[in-house]
Amino acid sequence: MSDNQQPQWGRKKPSSPEDLIAALLQKIKNSFEGGSKPPRGNSQSGDTGKMPEGFKFTMGKVLLIVGVFVLINLVSASFYTILPGEKGVVLRFGKFHAVTNPGLNFKLPLLDTLYKVDVKTIRKQEFGFRTRVPGQKTIFEKRGYQNESLMLTGDKNVIDIAWIVQYKVRDPVNFLFKVRNVDQAVRDVSEKALRQVVGNQDFDYALSNRDVIESATARQLQQVMNKYQSGIKIVTVKLQDVNPPDAVKPAFNEVNEADQDMKRLVNEAEATYNKVIPKAKGQAKQILEEAHGYAIQRTNLAQGEAARFTDILKQYRLAKQVTRRRMYLETMQEILPKVKSVYVIDSKQRAVLPFMDIGKTMQGSK
Repeated sequence: MSDNQQPQWGRKKPSSPEDLIAALLQKIKNSFEGGSKPPRGNSQSGDTGKMPEGFKFTMGKVLLIVGVFVLINLVSASFYTILPGEKGVVLRFGKFHAVTNPGLNFKLPLLDTLYKVDVKTIRKQEFGFRTRVPGQKTIFEKRGYQNESLMLTGDKNVIDIAWIVQYKVRDPVNFLFKVRNVDQAVRDVSEKALRQVVGNQDFDYALSNRDVIESATARQLQQVMNKYQSGIKIVTVKLQDVNPPDAVKPAFNEVNEADQDMKRLVNEAEATYNKVIPKAKGQAKQILEEAHGYAIQRTNLAQGEAARFTDILKQYRLAKQVTRRRMYLETMQEILPKVKSVYVIDSKQRAVLPFMDIGKTMQGSK
């Protein structure tokens, strides 16, 4: 090839991947059209079927770029990150291989399939209502969900119960592959469990024993979900509203008010009973104790007087005159302090003796 002759692709070589692809497409098009015509001035007919050296270099460059791009994709697909609160489930050839923890992990590209499962977030199902606007002033919507909340009690009354079920993932493998739709399974089993618990109780018991119903429902729900190998843990079952249906609510309120009045009257009567009866019993016991004490006092006093009289009698028999005078003086000593006026009468005196107020005189002397 002489210096003034250009190669089949021209003297300028492609400088970008777009140029390389365009040149490759043009070469394929020319091959379908029967090959490109030899350039003018080319006297060597034997070079027509040979691939130019520039095209070989271009094809090698394209293959190198494609290989590097594929290699980068494979390497980037081999490493993945599991966030805190998540678990990674790796399948190899469609079969369970491993569960990976939070952090940077490795998997085989094109052979392993990764599923990320959130095991920390508390999931929630609502029954009998739906939350429209969550927040401090949460807005709920209850219209249209009566088929979920209305149920029969054991005494054939209708009750309206709205409740929530909270759960989280405990086993990510079972959560992904044992049950097709875990959320729907939780809804169906929760409704069945609560209806069974409420159906075994009467209306008044269901209204006043929320805690018992919640714990029994959560226990039954967890047992069934464990049997299904759903891989979840029931956190709580909480009854939001337990009321009679709207159609009978006014009559129920009247009955409830009458029941409250009856309980109030009973409580007031019991309070009066507890106040009056113990007081009366205490007073009766006090009177009995006082009577018993008075009887003992009188008995002891009588016994003492009798003993004293016996002793005086003995002394009187020994010395009658002295004992008589001593008894007279002791009696006067006991009586005179209580006398306010003293009158002295002389049988020989015909006129009235002057009165002398001894008590006043004694008080003035003091």
